[in-house]
Amino acid sequence: MVLTKAELIALLQKEVGLLLHLTTKIEPDMLDYRPTPKQRSTIELLRYLTTSGPALIGYAKGQQMDADAIAEVTRVANARNFEETVAALAGLPGQYAELLADLSDDDLRGEIMWVDGSQISRGQFLVNYVFGQAAQYRLQLFLYLKACGREELNTMNLWIGADVPAPV
Repeated sequence: MVLTKAELIALLQKEVGLLLHLTTKIEPDMLDYRPTPKQRSTIELLRYLTTSGPALIGYAKGQQMDADAIAEVTRVANARNFEETVAALAGLPGQYAELLADLSDDDLRGEIMWVDGSQISRGQFLVNYVFGQAAQYRLQLFLYLKACGREELNTMNLWIGADVPAPV
């Protein structure tokens, strides 16, 4: 086992902390920024992040992909303003701990079928698709902020979630 359940939960919670740090750098005029017309805007990206991790954990635990349920969760997320979205993000650390609490190490080693028909261990799925997605979208948010003129942001903001000058 590469990660224990406690380590996985800690990684997911750290991702949320880093993301929340970056949300403090968003100014109101940045919420509608999108690099190209078909990409999510800043607010759409944040709203998506409030729902994707919990939904993927549910899938890993055996819940079927339910289009109606996904549509309802998405509708609720899309109705949130920025402050409500940040509050929903702030609730994710507890939600991750709760959702993963009942998984044993054996459960994490158990296999599930991904949508492409391949078999993957539940733990690998959670690392690849929940943790990996969170890290990738955190980088996307960071790049959105840089594109919106937040030139003072550096790798310290991205990787440790602090306003510290980058090492020379």
